[in-house]
Formats: sequence, structure tokens, C-alpha cells
Amino acid sequence: MAETNQTEVYVYEQVVILTSCILSFFGSLLIICTFAIWHDLRTTPRKLLVYLSVADLLSALSYFYGVLRIFDSDSGDCIAQGAISTFANTSSFFWTVAIAIYLYVFIVKSSQRQADNLVLYFHLISWGVPLAITVAALSLHKIGYDASEVSVGWCWVNIQAEDHVLWMLLTGKIWEFIAYVTLPVLYILIKIHIHNAHAALSEYRPILTSSPVSNSLSSMADRKLTLIPIIFIMLRIWSTVRFLLLLTDSPAGHNPVLVTLHGIGNSFQGAANCIMFVLLTPSVRSRLVAGLCCRGQDRHWHTDSVSQNRASAHTPSHREENTNPQTRENSEG
Repeated sequence: MAETNQTEVYVYEQVVILTSCILSFFGSLLIICTFAIWHDLRTTPRKLLVYLSVADLLSALSYFYGVLRIFDSDSGDCIAQGAISTFANTSSFFWTVAIAIYLYVFIVKSSQRQADNLVLYFHLISWGVPLAITVAALSLHKIGYDASEVSVGWCWVNIQAEDHVLWMLLTGKIWEFIAYVTLPVLYILIKIHIHNAHAALSEYRPILTSSPVSNSLSSMADRKLTLIPIIFIMLRIWSTVRFLLLLTDSPAGHNPVLVTLHGIGNSFQGAANCIMFVLLTPSVRSRLVAGLCCRGQDRHWHTDSVSQNRASAHTPSHREENTNPQTRENSEG
């Protein structure tokens, strides 16, 4: 591709996508902090979620810088930003699929030991493969300015490279396509297994002894298993659409609405995970609310105590003024 017209990124698109990056950054950070603060939440699935959040946090930071800069050439910071986002984004795909595989082995295969044994391989693949791809792309000078053809201001694969489509596949798209297929299949199998297990148990469990709390938690877990692949696809599909439009040289890839949705989808993953696994998880949400309430009460108590101390500090002076005349009378007497 000898000449490429850069996709214009409007100011309102920048504002929306930068906001998405900020929300994703703090959402990922909140997931990491809750894991670090509360020891009883340190289960293996939560640990895998933390690793995913680290990748999403790096993605949010790199996208934020790219959208803020709106690159127009192969500058040094363009290549650095492109390398970081390539590594983090690809790693995010791997960790998202890794969590689904872990839950499948743990729930469907009913083997926690076998699932835990996979964690080491998850690390090797989810960090190692993206790192190897990124290093290879950097060494072959494939990362650089892409004229926002399949990005929104940030740098990715150099659009002038003759084999840019191949490297777009290797540095993200092929793993994205695999995730589109793998995630729905695994979560559907998990849901089927859970429903079959509930159906088998209901034959031996009286209806009146079912707990409303357990039913609500079960329905919440069931909704999450449905939402995880749906949200992932809804966020990532816009990037895929623009990639396919690039292959057909369609001008529709420059559509401002599509460009904005692409920017939000690529940068909002950390915020979406925070909403699902922190804000919509009762055990975590209740602790956050309790922590915020306790801080508010502590501040209120501190303010009251300071006010009381100030009031008590002024009280003796009034007493001294009242007792001074009596002291003088006694001394005179």
C-alpha cells in the first residue's frame, strides 16, 4: 500500500476514548487492589483475573498515550507505544481464554488439581507468546505508524509494510478470532454442566428447603457465565469489523461512529471486568461499601473529636477569668 489516507480522529472521539482508558485503568487497578487487600479473595480464578488486569492496565496506559498523541509518523514513542499495546493486548486475549479453560477444567472436569497445574502453562503462553511476537515484530521493523486504519490514533503495525496484513494477524487478530470461537464454546459447556448438575440435585432436594440466597447467587453466576463471552465480543467486534473493511479497501472503516466504538472496545476491557467481578460481585461490593462507610465514619468522628478538643481548650480560660476575682479577694483578705 503505497499511499494511505489517515483516518481523522475528532476531538470528541479523543475525549470519549481517553475517558474509556481512564475507567479501564482504575477498574483494573481496583481488581488488583481488592485481591491484594483481602486475603480470602485470593483464589486461583481471582489470581488469573489479576494477571488479566495487569495486561488490561498496560493496554489502557498505552492506548491513552496513543490517543492523546494522535501519531502521524514512525517516531520513537510511536514504536514504543505500539510495542507495549501489542504485547498487552495480545496477552489480554490469552489470559481471557486461560480463565475460561481453567473454569472449564475446574467445573466440568471436576478437577481442581488438574486446573491448578495449568497455571504455569498459562504464564508461559500468556506472557511468553505475546513477548516473542512483539520482539519479532520490533526486530523486523513491523511496528509503527498505521494511519489509524485499524487503530484510533495509536500505533500498531506499520501500514506501509508489504506484509502488514500478516503481521496484523500475528500481533492480534488471529488470537482475537480464536477467542471469538473458544470463549462461547467453553462457557456454553460450563453452563450446560451446571444446569445438568442442578437438575440432578433437584430430584433429591425438597423444593421448600431451597435457599433464596443460594438461588440468587446461582442465578448471578449463571448470568456472568453468559455475559463474559458476550461482553468480550461486543467490545472487540468493532476492531474486527474495521480490519475486515481494511482488507476490502472500504471507506466505511473511516466512519466516526465505528472509529469511536473501536476505540472504546479496545480500551474498556479493564472497566468491564471491574463491573462484572467487583461491582456486581456481592462479597466484594459489600466490602468496598463497608470500607467507604467506615472511612466516612472515621472522618466524621475525627472532625467531632477535633471540635471537642478545641472547645475544651477554650473552656479553662473562661474558668480562669471567672475564678481570678475570687483569688484576688482571698489574697487581699
